[in-house]
Amino acid sequence: MRLPVGDPLDTYPRDLTGYGGEPPHARWPGDARIAVQFVINYEEGAENSILHGDAGSESLLTEFGFAQSHTGERYLPVESMYEFGSRAGFWRLHRLFTSAGIPITVNGVAMALERNPAAVAAMVEAGWEISCHGYRWIDYHGMPEDDEREHLRKAIEIQTAVSGSRPLGCFIGRRSENTVRLVAEEGSFLYSQDSYADELPYWLTEFEKPLLIVPYTADVNDHRFATTPGFNWGEPFFAYARDAFDVLYAEGEKSPKLLNVGLHCRMVGRPGRFAALQRLIQHMQSHDRVWFCRGIDIARHWHEHFPAH
Repeated sequence: MRLPVGDPLDTYPRDLTGYGGEPPHARWPGDARIAVQFVINYEEGAENSILHGDAGSESLLTEFGFAQSHTGERYLPVESMYEFGSRAGFWRLHRLFTSAGIPITVNGVAMALERNPAAVAAMVEAGWEISCHGYRWIDYHGMPEDDEREHLRKAIEIQTAVSGSRPLGCFIGRRSENTVRLVAEEGSFLYSQDSYADELPYWLTEFEKPLLIVPYTADVNDHRFATTPGFNWGEPFFAYARDAFDVLYAEGEKSPKLLNVGLHCRMVGRPGRFAALQRLIQHMQSHDRVWFCRGIDIARHWHEHFPAH
């Protein structure tokens, strides 16, 4: 049997090498051994719903796990789970992070932000970054390119209107093959987080203007409370995130890296999970040389110290 010949390295569209065995020393501020970015994904009020013109109800990231979408009708139990996030979970997280003095990146879906001015005002007052999480919390895979470009334009326009400033970072999450290119072509974003490929920022240079990638996380993420395999209660989430922090902190003596922690108001904002997040923050703050930062802080640091070639 003859095996297929692989693509030449100069035409294969994926980078499987990255920094290799010699990643750059990140030179985080304060000689930090680790940069920690907490991200709150604010999506409530922008999910799939016939109220929003969609074919059916939302199915992802609910207390039912993967909930079957109800075509042509509302699914009120799931709607109420999302409503918990904006009504109660957000404010629980807001109190925690403001009292701890930890800056936050909010991946804000524009339609959701527009529906809750009080939450947006609290984000702005706290000095949190609001990064673009798209116009809608939907799956952009397969969306026509012109439609996705228009969604990105509307997201920027709405966020600028409701928060007073345009987003400088972008994370769509359920992205299409065009998403990152469209973000680069828009021209004013300082970074994208639509990648899970590394533990340090890196540049994409195949576009007319280089685009910085600040990699995100799908493992140290509370969405695993609603996925399989996942965390079925708070302690596994705490243990996993603590171990990730400890490993990177130890390695950071010689090679500092980035740790993202992904959160959702309707997930970790529930009391039975929230205690694990509190313990995680206490554990991290018991260490010195930890840089708690927003995505925009990481991006500006990388732009300054490691500019694109």
